[in-house]
Amino acid sequence: MPVDKQPYREAMACLGAAVNVITTDGPGGRAGFTASAVCSVTDTPPTLLVCANRTNDSYPAMKQNAVLCVNTLASAHEALSPVFAGLTDHTMEARFDGATWHTMLTGAPVLDGALVAFDCRISQIVEVGTHDIFICTVEAVEVGNVHEGLIYYARGYHRVVRAE
Repeated sequence: MPVDKQPYREAMACLGAAVNVITTDGPGGRAGFTASAVCSVTDTPPTLLVCANRTNDSYPAMKQNAVLCVNTLASAHEALSPVFAGLTDHTMEARFDGATWHTMLTGAPVLDGALVAFDCRISQIVEVGTHDIFICTVEAVEVGNVHEGLIYYARGYHRVVRAE
């Protein structure tokens, strides 16, 4: 029998993770959401996964566009996390107003000054419970020149500094 939902959520709060804004643009519209459920799958070919709740307001656009960019936030971008998480009154389009964006190969918005950005095409979608796992082929990578990352741990944001 599986563990109950609340103890599971408490346990997951003990796993620190990078804070990412996942963005998309295309026929389904421009959209984005905050996620910590991002993971490398393999480097041959470069592939990562992103987990998204199917009730997420960005989900329909992400699925229709079949492209996304994983923008890993630098500590200076902490304020974007609650905006893209839908915890403010920002409309979907207004979420993008708090930063400067450009594009790479897929046309998904890439955050200027991100710690790193992975420009991807969604190659497979796997349904698990309330979420879908987007398996994504990485088409381009942009590594920023910032030295202070952002993680979410124990229900709070924490800065992480790169060792010299």
